[in-house]
Amino acid sequence: MRIKTIVIILVTILLTVTIMQNTGQMWFKFLWMQFRVSKLFVTLLVAIVAFVLGWMVGRPGRRFNLSESAGETDEHAGSHNTLSDEDREYIN
Repeated sequence: MRIKTIVIILVTILLTVTIMQNTGQMWFKFLWMQFRVSKLFVTLLVAIVAFVLGWMVGRPGRRFNLSESAGETDEHAGSHNTLSDEDREYIN
């Protein structure tokens, strides 16, 4: 097994144990409302939201090119060159 798989299994086991130990009720305030919810529900909800956000941020293969998002493509990047001859000489 790879290290990543082992870490995922360990985190899942620890999360499950933590969720199962916190089954009591707690007061939850949201804006002007106040109600009682299970700690199990709150912990599970936070874990699911964290997993979804981590999955969205860590997806492989999603690359963004900043020049394309600004409406500029690679083929037109050279035509908007504002360097003087002296600057080009200094760079080279």
